[in-house]
Amino acid sequence: MAQEKPEVQTSKKTIGLAIHGGAGTIERNSMTPEREREYRAGLERALTAGYEIIKHGGSSVDAVEAVVRVLEDDPHFNAGRGSDFTNAGTNEMDAAIMEGKTLKAGAVANLRHIKNPISLARLVMDKSPHVFMAGKGAEIFAKQNGIEILPDQQYFYTKHRWEALQKAKAADEGGTGKKRFIITNQDRHGTVGAVALDKNGNLAAATSTGGTTNKLEGRIGDSPVIGAGTYANGICAVSATGDGEYFIRATVARDVAALMEYHGMKLAEAAQTALDNVAKLGGTGGLIAIDREGNLALPFNTSGMYRGYVDSNGKFVVEIYK
Repeated sequence: MAQEKPEVQTSKKTIGLAIHGGAGTIERNSMTPEREREYRAGLERALTAGYEIIKHGGSSVDAVEAVVRVLEDDPHFNAGRGSDFTNAGTNEMDAAIMEGKTLKAGAVANLRHIKNPISLARLVMDKSPHVFMAGKGAEIFAKQNGIEILPDQQYFYTKHRWEALQKAKAADEGGTGKKRFIITNQDRHGTVGAVALDKNGNLAAATSTGGTTNKLEGRIGDSPVIGAGTYANGICAVSATGDGEYFIRATVARDVAALMEYHGMKLAEAAQTALDNVAKLGGTGGLIAIDREGNLALPFNTSGMYRGYVDSNGKFVVEIYK
Protein backbone atom coordinates (compact mmCIF):
# COMPACT_ATOMS: atom_id res chain seq x y z
CA MET A 1 0.00 0.00 0.00
CA ALA A 2 1.20 3.46 -0.87
CA GLN A 3 2.43 5.52 2.03
CA GLU A 4 1.65 9.22 2.00
CA LYS A 5 4.16 11.82 3.12
CA PRO A 6 4.74 12.17 6.88
CA GLU A 7 2.60 14.60 8.76
CA VAL A 8 3.24 18.23 7.96
CA GLN A 9 4.35 20.43 10.83
CA THR A 10 2.62 23.78 11.02
CA SER A 11 3.62 26.86 12.98
CA LYS A 12 3.50 26.89 16.76
CA LYS A 13 1.09 29.85 16.62
CA THR A 14 -1.35 27.18 15.97
CA ILE A 15 -3.70 27.58 13.10
CA GLY A 16 -4.03 25.04 10.35
CA LEU A 17 -6.11 24.09 7.36
CA ALA A 18 -6.27 21.13 4.99
CA ILE A 19 -8.77 20.35 2.24
CA HIS A 20 -9.57 17.59 -0.22
CA GLY A 21 -11.56 17.25 -3.41
CA GLY A 22 -11.80 13.46 -3.55
CA ALA A 23 -9.52 10.46 -4.00
CA GLY A 24 -9.49 7.93 -6.80
CA THR A 25 -7.83 6.83 -10.01
CA ILE A 26 -6.24 10.15 -10.93
CA GLU A 27 -3.41 9.61 -13.40
CA ARG A 28 -1.13 12.39 -14.63
CA ASN A 29 -1.10 10.99 -18.17
CA SER A 30 -4.90 11.13 -18.39
CA MET A 31 -5.21 14.73 -17.16
CA THR A 32 -4.93 17.56 -19.69
CA PRO A 33 -2.85 20.57 -18.59
CA GLU A 34 -5.93 22.78 -18.84
CA ARG A 35 -8.06 20.52 -16.67
CA GLU A 36 -5.27 20.17 -14.11
CA ARG A 37 -5.02 23.97 -13.89
CA GLU A 38 -8.78 24.16 -13.31
CA TYR A 39 -8.64 21.63 -10.48
CA ARG A 40 -5.68 23.36 -8.87
CA ALA A 41 -7.35 26.76 -9.17
CA GLY A 42 -10.49 25.40 -7.52
CA LEU A 43 -8.52 24.00 -4.61
CA GLU A 44 -6.62 27.28 -4.21
CA ARG A 45 -9.87 29.27 -4.14
CA ALA A 46 -11.17 26.98 -1.43
CA LEU A 47 -7.97 27.27 0.61
CA THR A 48 -8.14 31.05 0.33
CA ALA A 49 -11.72 31.15 1.57
CA GLY A 50 -10.92 29.10 4.66
CA TYR A 51 -7.51 30.53 5.46
CA GLU A 52 -8.69 34.14 5.35
CA ILE A 53 -11.14 33.28 8.12
CA ILE A 54 -8.78 31.55 10.53
CA LYS A 55 -5.87 33.92 9.76
CA HIS A 56 -7.99 36.83 10.97
CA GLY A 57 -9.21 35.09 14.11
CA GLY A 58 -12.37 33.48 12.78
CA SER A 59 -13.61 30.10 13.92
CA SER A 60 -12.60 26.74 12.51
CA VAL A 61 -16.28 25.93 11.93
CA ASP A 62 -16.73 29.02 9.78
CA ALA A 63 -13.54 28.15 7.90
CA VAL A 64 -14.46 24.57 6.99
CA GLU A 65 -17.96 25.61 5.93
CA ALA A 66 -16.50 28.34 3.69
CA VAL A 67 -14.06 25.90 2.10
CA VAL A 68 -16.73 23.34 1.35
CA ARG A 69 -19.14 25.94 -0.05
CA VAL A 70 -16.49 26.97 -2.60
CA LEU A 71 -15.95 23.35 -3.64
CA GLU A 72 -19.71 22.71 -3.78
CA ASP A 73 -20.02 25.63 -6.20
CA ASP A 74 -17.26 24.27 -8.46
CA PRO A 75 -18.58 21.79 -11.06
CA HIS A 76 -15.23 19.98 -11.20
CA PHE A 77 -15.84 18.39 -7.79
CA ASN A 78 -18.45 15.82 -6.79
CA ALA A 79 -20.50 17.89 -4.36
CA GLY A 80 -23.19 20.50 -4.80
CA ARG A 81 -23.20 21.69 -8.38
CA GLY A 82 -20.92 18.91 -9.65
CA SER A 83 -22.74 16.03 -7.98
CA ASP A 84 -22.90 12.54 -9.43
CA PHE A 85 -26.12 11.06 -10.79
CA THR A 86 -28.11 8.20 -9.30
CA ASN A 87 -29.22 5.25 -11.44
CA ALA A 88 -32.48 7.15 -11.97
CA GLY A 89 -30.67 10.18 -13.37
CA THR A 90 -31.27 12.33 -10.31
CA ASN A 91 -28.88 14.05 -7.89
CA GLU A 92 -28.89 13.25 -4.17
CA MET A 93 -26.44 15.04 -1.91
CA ASP A 94 -25.11 14.48 1.62
CA ALA A 95 -23.02 16.61 3.98
CA ALA A 96 -21.87 16.92 7.58
CA ILE A 97 -20.05 19.37 9.83
CA MET A 98 -18.70 18.96 13.35
CA GLU A 99 -17.20 21.23 16.00
CA GLY A 100 -14.51 19.64 18.15
CA LYS A 101 -14.74 21.68 21.34
CA THR A 102 -18.46 21.02 21.89
CA LEU A 103 -18.94 17.80 19.88
CA LYS A 104 -21.86 19.55 18.21
CA ALA A 105 -22.60 18.18 14.76
CA GLY A 106 -25.03 18.57 11.90
CA ALA A 107 -25.63 16.19 9.01
CA VAL A 108 -27.99 16.00 6.02
CA ALA A 109 -28.65 13.37 3.39
CA ASN A 110 -30.70 12.73 0.25
CA LEU A 111 -30.99 16.42 -0.62
CA ARG A 112 -32.19 17.21 -4.14
CA HIS A 113 -32.81 20.96 -4.25
CA ILE A 114 -30.18 22.62 -2.02
CA LYS A 115 -27.20 24.42 -3.64
CA ASN A 116 -24.94 24.17 -0.62
CA PRO A 117 -25.70 21.10 1.51
CA ILE A 118 -22.91 21.97 3.95
CA SER A 119 -24.72 25.14 4.99
CA LEU A 120 -27.88 23.16 5.70
CA ALA A 121 -25.80 20.75 7.80
CA ARG A 122 -24.49 23.79 9.71
CA LEU A 123 -28.07 24.97 10.19
CA VAL A 124 -29.08 21.57 11.57
CA MET A 125 -26.20 21.84 14.03
CA ASP A 126 -26.92 25.42 15.10
CA LYS A 127 -30.69 25.78 14.81
CA SER A 128 -32.25 22.39 15.48
CA PRO A 129 -32.29 19.90 18.36
CA HIS A 130 -31.15 17.18 15.96
CA VAL A 131 -27.89 15.95 14.46
CA PHE A 132 -29.07 14.22 11.26
CA MET A 133 -31.91 15.13 8.90
CA ALA A 134 -32.70 13.71 5.47
CA GLY A 135 -34.79 14.10 2.35
CA LYS A 136 -38.01 16.09 2.25
CA GLY A 137 -37.98 16.92 5.94
CA ALA A 138 -34.49 18.39 5.71
CA GLU A 139 -35.52 20.54 2.75
CA ILE A 140 -38.64 21.76 4.57
CA PHE A 141 -36.39 22.72 7.49
CA ALA A 142 -34.12 24.54 5.05
CA LYS A 143 -37.01 26.55 3.59
CA GLN A 144 -38.30 27.45 7.05
CA ASN A 145 -34.88 28.88 7.85
CA GLY A 146 -34.42 30.93 4.70
CA ILE A 147 -32.33 28.61 2.54
CA GLU A 148 -33.25 28.72 -1.14
CA ILE A 149 -34.97 25.64 -2.53
CA LEU A 150 -34.23 25.14 -6.23
CA PRO A 151 -37.33 24.43 -8.35
CA ASP A 152 -35.66 21.56 -10.20
CA GLN A 153 -32.29 19.85 -10.59
CA GLN A 154 -31.03 21.58 -13.74
CA TYR A 155 -28.46 23.49 -11.67
CA PHE A 156 -26.71 20.21 -10.85
CA TYR A 157 -26.39 18.97 -14.43
CA THR A 158 -22.82 18.68 -15.71
CA LYS A 159 -21.93 16.98 -18.96
CA HIS A 160 -19.01 14.96 -17.59
CA ARG A 161 -21.07 13.57 -14.68
CA TRP A 162 -23.92 12.63 -17.03
CA GLU A 163 -21.48 10.86 -19.35
CA ALA A 164 -19.99 9.02 -16.36
CA LEU A 165 -23.48 7.74 -15.55
CA GLN A 166 -23.96 6.47 -19.09
CA LYS A 167 -20.59 4.70 -18.94
CA ALA A 168 -21.50 3.12 -15.62
CA LYS A 169 -24.85 1.94 -16.91
CA ALA A 170 -23.20 0.45 -19.98
CA ALA A 171 -20.59 -1.29 -17.84
CA ASP A 172 -23.33 -2.82 -15.73
CA GLU A 173 -24.98 -4.32 -18.81
CA GLY A 174 -22.58 -7.23 -18.99
CA GLY A 175 -24.02 -10.30 -20.64
CA THR A 176 -26.48 -8.32 -22.73
CA GLY A 177 -24.26 -8.22 -25.80
CA LYS A 178 -23.69 -4.51 -25.39
CA LYS A 179 -20.23 -3.03 -25.18
CA ARG A 180 -18.85 -2.88 -21.67
CA PHE A 181 -16.70 -0.02 -20.43
CA ILE A 182 -14.03 0.07 -17.75
CA ILE A 183 -15.19 2.35 -14.97
CA THR A 184 -12.58 3.73 -12.59
CA ASN A 185 -13.28 4.54 -8.96
CA GLN A 186 -12.83 8.19 -9.90
CA ASP A 187 -15.78 7.83 -12.28
CA ARG A 188 -17.84 6.26 -9.54
CA HIS A 189 -17.28 8.49 -6.54
CA GLY A 190 -15.80 11.65 -5.08
CA THR A 191 -16.15 13.95 -2.11
CA VAL A 192 -14.96 17.33 -0.82
CA GLY A 193 -13.92 18.19 2.69
CA ALA A 194 -11.95 20.41 5.04
CA VAL A 195 -10.41 20.30 8.51
CA ALA A 196 -9.20 23.33 10.45
CA LEU A 197 -7.67 24.54 13.70
CA ASP A 198 -8.31 28.14 14.73
CA LYS A 199 -6.38 30.58 16.94
CA ASN A 200 -8.46 29.58 19.95
CA GLY A 201 -7.37 25.96 19.60
CA ASN A 202 -10.72 24.74 18.31
CA LEU A 203 -10.94 22.01 15.68
CA ALA A 204 -13.64 21.41 13.05
CA ALA A 205 -14.36 19.13 10.12
CA ALA A 206 -16.76 19.31 7.19
CA THR A 207 -17.53 16.95 4.30
CA SER A 208 -19.92 17.09 1.35
CA THR A 209 -20.65 14.74 -1.54
CA GLY A 210 -22.88 13.92 -4.46
CA GLY A 211 -22.40 10.24 -3.68
CA THR A 212 -21.44 7.65 -6.27
CA THR A 213 -22.23 7.42 -9.94
CA ASN A 214 -25.15 5.07 -10.71
CA LYS A 215 -25.94 4.58 -7.02
CA LEU A 216 -29.40 3.37 -6.05
CA GLU A 217 -31.75 6.17 -5.12
CA GLY A 218 -31.71 6.64 -1.36
CA ARG A 219 -28.15 5.37 -0.90
CA ILE A 220 -26.20 7.24 1.78
CA GLY A 221 -22.43 6.97 2.08
CA ASP A 222 -19.97 7.83 4.82
CA SER A 223 -19.72 11.59 4.30
CA PRO A 224 -22.68 12.60 6.49
CA VAL A 225 -22.16 9.80 9.00
CA ILE A 226 -20.56 11.27 12.11
CA GLY A 227 -17.57 9.10 13.02
CA ALA A 228 -17.26 7.54 9.57
CA GLY A 229 -16.62 10.26 7.00
CA THR A 230 -16.60 13.26 9.34
CA TYR A 231 -15.45 13.73 12.93
CA ALA A 232 -13.92 16.33 15.24
CA ASN A 233 -13.20 16.46 18.95
CA GLY A 234 -10.56 18.08 21.12
CA ILE A 235 -7.84 15.82 19.74
CA CYS A 236 -8.23 15.94 15.97
CA ALA A 237 -10.56 16.65 13.07
CA VAL A 238 -11.01 14.28 10.11
CA SER A 239 -12.71 14.33 6.70
CA ALA A 240 -12.65 11.22 4.52
CA THR A 241 -13.19 10.34 0.87
CA GLY A 242 -13.47 7.01 -0.92
CA ASP A 243 -15.59 3.87 -0.90
CA GLY A 244 -18.18 5.01 1.59
CA GLU A 245 -19.56 1.64 2.58
CA TYR A 246 -16.11 0.56 3.77
CA PHE A 247 -15.47 3.82 5.62
CA ILE A 248 -18.75 3.37 7.47
CA ARG A 249 -17.92 -0.19 8.45
CA ALA A 250 -14.47 0.82 9.67
CA THR A 251 -15.71 4.00 11.46
CA VAL A 252 -12.66 5.69 10.00
CA ALA A 253 -12.91 9.29 11.17
CA ARG A 254 -13.62 8.41 14.80
CA ASP A 255 -11.00 5.66 14.66
CA VAL A 256 -8.27 8.23 13.99
CA ALA A 257 -9.19 10.09 17.18
CA ALA A 258 -9.54 6.87 19.18
CA LEU A 259 -6.14 5.59 18.11
CA MET A 260 -4.60 8.84 19.28
CA GLU A 261 -6.53 8.95 22.55
CA TYR A 262 -6.36 5.30 23.60
CA HIS A 263 -3.21 4.05 21.88
CA GLY A 264 -1.11 7.21 22.10
CA MET A 265 -0.46 7.30 18.36
CA LYS A 266 0.68 10.45 16.60
CA LEU A 267 -1.68 11.85 13.99
CA ALA A 268 0.12 10.47 10.93
CA GLU A 269 0.28 6.93 12.31
CA ALA A 270 -3.34 6.99 13.44
CA ALA A 271 -4.55 8.30 10.08
CA GLN A 272 -2.60 5.69 8.14
CA THR A 273 -3.73 2.89 10.45
CA ALA A 274 -7.38 3.85 10.05
CA LEU A 275 -6.98 3.94 6.27
CA ASP A 276 -5.21 0.57 6.32
CA ASN A 277 -8.28 -0.88 8.03
CA VAL A 278 -10.37 0.26 5.07
CA ALA A 279 -7.96 -1.43 2.67
CA LYS A 280 -8.20 -4.69 4.64
CA LEU A 281 -11.93 -4.67 3.95
CA GLY A 282 -11.33 -4.06 0.25
CA GLY A 283 -11.93 -0.30 0.15
CA THR A 284 -9.95 2.56 -1.33
CA GLY A 285 -9.80 6.26 -0.61
CA GLY A 286 -8.07 8.78 1.59
CA LEU A 287 -8.54 11.28 4.38
CA ILE A 288 -7.30 14.59 5.71
CA ALA A 289 -6.73 15.20 9.41
CA ILE A 290 -5.41 17.88 11.75
CA ASP A 291 -4.60 17.65 15.45
CA ARG A 292 -4.72 20.23 18.23
CA GLU A 293 -1.04 21.07 17.72
CA GLY A 294 -1.63 21.89 14.06
CA ASN A 295 -0.02 18.78 12.60
CA LEU A 296 -1.58 17.57 9.36
CA ALA A 297 -1.89 14.14 7.75
CA LEU A 298 -3.20 13.46 4.24
CA PRO A 299 -2.86 9.71 3.50
CA PHE A 300 -4.52 7.93 0.58
CA ASN A 301 -4.24 4.50 -1.04
CA THR A 302 -5.35 5.45 -4.57
CA SER A 303 -3.28 6.88 -7.41
CA GLY A 304 -4.30 10.40 -6.50
CA MET A 305 -6.25 12.70 -4.21
CA TYR A 306 -7.11 16.32 -4.87
CA ARG A 307 -5.76 18.00 -1.75
CA GLY A 308 -4.19 21.10 -0.31
CA TYR A 309 -3.00 22.68 2.89
CA VAL A 310 -1.43 25.86 4.21
CA ASP A 311 2.16 25.44 5.41
CA SER A 312 3.81 27.10 8.41
CA ASN A 313 4.74 30.16 6.34
CA GLY A 314 1.22 30.68 5.06
CA LYS A 315 2.11 29.24 1.66
CA PHE A 316 -0.57 27.26 -0.15
CA VAL A 317 0.38 23.73 -1.17
CA VAL A 318 -1.88 22.01 -3.69
CA GLU A 319 -1.26 18.43 -4.86
CA ILE A 320 -3.11 15.88 -6.98
CA TYR A 321 -0.96 12.84 -7.70
CA LYS A 322 0.79 10.29 -5.52
